[in-house]
Amino acid sequence: MNNYLVNIDDPVLNGGQKAKNDITRFLTEDGFKELNIPITIHPEDKSLGAQIRKFKDGFITIPKAIKKIQDANNIVFQYPIYSTFIMNKLIPAIKKNTHANLIIVIHDVESIRMFQDGGYQRDEMNILNAADLIISHNQFMTDWLNQQHVNAKIVNLNLFDYYNPQQLSMNNSFDKSVVFAGNLAKSEFLSKFNPDFPLTLFGPNPAEQYQPNVNYQGSLDPDELPAYLTQNFGLVWDGTSTTTCDGTYGHYLKYNNPHKTSLYLSSGLPVIIWKEAALAQFITENNVGFAVASLNEINDRLDQMTAEDYQTMKQNTLAVAEKLRSGYFIKTAMHTALKELKEN
Repeated sequence: MNNYLVNIDDPVLNGGQKAKNDITRFLTEDGFKELNIPITIHPEDKSLGAQIRKFKDGFITIPKAIKKIQDANNIVFQYPIYSTFIMNKLIPAIKKNTHANLIIVIHDVESIRMFQDGGYQRDEMNILNAADLIISHNQFMTDWLNQQHVNAKIVNLNLFDYYNPQQLSMNNSFDKSVVFAGNLAKSEFLSKFNPDFPLTLFGPNPAEQYQPNVNYQGSLDPDELPAYLTQNFGLVWDGTSTTTCDGTYGHYLKYNNPHKTSLYLSSGLPVIIWKEAALAQFITENNVGFAVASLNEINDRLDQMTAEDYQTMKQNTLAVAEKLRSGYFIKTAMHTALKELKEN
């Protein structure tokens, strides 16, 4: 069986694509061969030179690369790439030059997250419908895709794996400490939040000032950050409010698997998450953290928690961490996907 993973090898974008890079790592461990297509995507560059490069990439570079894998049985592509033009050249090239099944692994569905107008959504659903099988984040995202008449077979990932070479946090002392990592410009709620527990922040674009118990510790590379995650819990929250997750990013939590959840769990930290988030069910059912409707509930939940309660969560989290570090979830989803395609 010849299984290929097709990547757009963009030196500008690759630094910020840990989730995609990790899936590449884990699938190649599982026997997939890589095909890296050297394309640089600059959507904001409207110069004549950029237009010529785009034309060359779409009509020459992509078909030439795909012709190298005409023996493929299955081709995996990680979606999205932020060029509709390139996307609309890549899929037809795969269909024309191979007889392979096309498997799309979803990282984001922009029709849910950012662009909810009819035209963009129609185009995005057409791209996804070109797949023979889709690996979706979770059942909530899958249900949404089905409602939009995506007819491809769908397998749920359930959780993003996270390559994490740092030593697992074995901090078993229960001090009620919490950490939040991410782009702080998108996390306006932090400026309003006044917790009774110590809250540590990591990430770019901090606010000028936070409440006394909130301690900003700078911005670190994703591969370095886990070494500094020694707190009791990691927080998953989005939006402007402390009482609910609102706005574009808050709404998206109802459907997606935030990568920071995997960052925390792979580092050995149980998670505190919004009750309406898609991953809240996974967190609570596996007892690797707890869910709240409002940030104002966290103080009471921590006060009611015993050291023994925390130890149980911690041990459950360490077991999930080992799975995330080994690529368990993408490998399991891909095995299921290949089996379904073989049977049909």
